[in-house]
Amino acid sequence: MKKTALGLYTGFAILAVLFIIVLATGYWKRFFYPEEPEETKARVITVQEANSISSEELTGQIAWEDNLDIKMPLQEGEMVIAVLNKVSEEGFSEEQFVVYRTSEAGSPVYITFFSYDERTRDYRRMWDEPTAATRPETITLFSQDLIGDRNNCIIVTGMNSSNEHTITVFRLYQNQNYRKIAELQIDGSILIQETARSLAYQQGITTGQSYNIAAYSYDSLSANILDQIETIYSYNASAGRYEQTRLTRIPGSQVEQRRIRELLSGTPGVFEQFINDLWYYISPQGTIDTRQFLYFDPIGREIIFYGDEAQQVFEWQSSAATRYGLYIRSRNISINTLLRFIDIELETLDSIRLRVNEDVKLRITANTTWDGTYRRASTGNTQNSVSRLNPYIDAVFDSSWGRIQFSLSGHYSINSASSVRNGRYLFYSVNDYELLELRPEGAASDVRMVYSTEYVAGVVILSRVRLGTTGVFDLLEPPVTLTPVNTE
Repeated sequence: MKKTALGLYTGFAILAVLFIIVLATGYWKRFFYPEEPEETKARVITVQEANSISSEELTGQIAWEDNLDIKMPLQEGEMVIAVLNKVSEEGFSEEQFVVYRTSEAGSPVYITFFSYDERTRDYRRMWDEPTAATRPETITLFSQDLIGDRNNCIIVTGMNSSNEHTITVFRLYQNQNYRKIAELQIDGSILIQETARSLAYQQGITTGQSYNIAAYSYDSLSANILDQIETIYSYNASAGRYEQTRLTRIPGSQVEQRRIRELLSGTPGVFEQFINDLWYYISPQGTIDTRQFLYFDPIGREIIFYGDEAQQVFEWQSSAATRYGLYIRSRNISINTLLRFIDIELETLDSIRLRVNEDVKLRITANTTWDGTYRRASTGNTQNSVSRLNPYIDAVFDSSWGRIQFSLSGHYSINSASSVRNGRYLFYSVNDYELLELRPEGAASDVRMVYSTEYVAGVVILSRVRLGTTGVFDLLEPPVTLTPVNTE
């Protein structure tokens, strides 16, 4: 009797283990749901693995450093560019939009949609659509309620092979069906014109006003290169798409046209060298704000943003010539997930207009902090006492550190009896302070040493300072005297 009971217990234990194995492996689904033909799941191809792409296609291509986590692998030859996650309408799972490119030369950038299938308990690739963009390094993917019904549209912006700005907009309809409601390709710039929406909209009581899309293109009928045509596209609810509603000619500044043609010729490096300078923000009232400025360094491949008494340094990753200037992709050197796409337009020979889109790889919102007009600092139009230091100099000094040499390339070297130290430097100004920043190379590359400079009897006195949110603070360290060396 005991043997029989022991056998029963043993049999029940074995059946329980087998039942758990069946549940864990998912074999039970084959009895309840007939399987559809399984698609081949290829590995994700990175840019470095795409040997089939020509060298011309990879020119200016960004090596995508981010680990873009996608719900399911793409097909062979498809390379991930950007990913956007959103909670499903039911709120039980996460859906995903993926922008990718193929290995085919000159092919458009595509977008695909992954949705969770409750029946198969797995993600499925619902649809694929081409966008108007072809240059992966210029792509921005985000969502925004353009229509005003609190149903976010999916928006892909970028540039094509003709260096035109592009925008492609998708809107959700029934049964996870996204339809293209706008697609533009313009030789100027494209903006989403946001307008204030009512409190009732914010509280979810009623719908809001639709946003217009504004496109600025070259006026082919004008002799002035800087003249533009503004075309407004508005959402047509009955047609379910954006349509042109208004066209306006905008006169540009009357400046010397030959120099403008040189700058906007599209010749590599010409416009980059033109903006190689310090630029101050111009307020809507037309006054210069020396508390907010930009410094473009095409040689060192850096862009320095200074505002609200805080300095941000971005790596200049890539740039593309546009009809009116330059489009730059940059990455914050401290927060590598923070990207800034900078659209620069020539306004006059001493002023530029910026439109900045920020992508933090999180929930994306419009960032207009840096948008606006900037004037070159060296024009002598500033109203306050601002330093006229050149960012880079060609000079040699003796100091307690050793002999320090500054070169026009933005590099410095300090030669002492025991060592040679190298790095990068920059002269700039903050309010009434003239500053020198040194950034050593090597293990200490993250160290940023900032000094105030004072000129006394032909020598330069450096005092170590710290830049804070409320100003410049002297660290009270012993000063360093730089004595010029005549190298002739």
